[in-house]
Amino acid sequence: MSMPALFKGRLSIPVIASPLFIISVPDLVIAQCKAGVVGSFPALNARPAALLDEWLARINEELAAYDRAHPERPSAPFAVNQIVHKSNNRLDHDMQLCEKYKVPMIISSLGAREELNQAVHRWGGIVFHDVINQKFAHKAIEKGADGLILVAAGAGGHAGTLSPFPFVTETRQWFDGPIALSGAIGSGKAIRAARILGADFAYIGSAFIATKEANAVERYKEMITSSAAEDIVYSNLFTGVHGNYLKPSIIAAGMDPDNLPTSDPSKMNFGTDASGERAKPKAWKEIWGSGQGIGSVDKVVPAAELIARLKKEYDEATDPPL
Repeated sequence: MSMPALFKGRLSIPVIASPLFIISVPDLVIAQCKAGVVGSFPALNARPAALLDEWLARINEELAAYDRAHPERPSAPFAVNQIVHKSNNRLDHDMQLCEKYKVPMIISSLGAREELNQAVHRWGGIVFHDVINQKFAHKAIEKGADGLILVAAGAGGHAGTLSPFPFVTETRQWFDGPIALSGAIGSGKAIRAARILGADFAYIGSAFIATKEANAVERYKEMITSSAAEDIVYSNLFTGVHGNYLKPSIIAAGMDPDNLPTSDPSKMNFGTDASGERAKPKAWKEIWGSGQGIGSVDKVVPAAELIARLKKEYDEATDPPL
């Protein structure tokens, strides 16, 4: 396994907090980094686009001040998620700001782009690309990504379908660089299992929705704490891409989670249809994403408290006697 120099001596546990659409904001990212895990946010969460400049300035300034006050345990680095798909008309603008602030880590999604990787390398950063299968994993490395995020079955949001066991094992057969594993990880024992399996990092998102700093409504946070793996529904209805969502939020929107139709991405409509009737509810705002690992989350706490719990469980995790 390979741990980039960027992370050495700066992590309390081997965790990257995944960038959560709408939910990940500077308050959460700063708290995550101070507690020793990589905090991240999607660039598109900063709206309007000019707000991204303020967010990056604040994160850099607050983490630098923390590091000066705590030289014995500096903060973890932070990451910005960039959607590389051609539909993202902000990519060039947002990348220029990432270069301005020398963002240490970029998480790229929905397309591997060689020129993006080269730009990040020029300012001294690294790039992890998220993938759901070996085809996309090979393409990401061929185009210059430094690491891979393996999005396995059970992950929140737009998830893959592969079990983490063959996904990590098969990737390790050809790739010896850094790997983060995503999918139903909500406890310190699961982090330890990811490491034993061959990943360098656990990639955790859903557990951080139920934190004080997360930009989520209280009902969403409470739904995370009261739900379990069986309450997660895998569907492509809401965005055209298969993802995992909370069953109670689907029910609250007046839909039957056990009988959802398959979506035609070319006919997506998030407002009203031609007859004026309500179209399907909006993903993320009305239909809430979540992974299957939330059974370990039973209350809303500050991010630092969640990370302390994960660290305690991780440190205590050992193989049971045969």
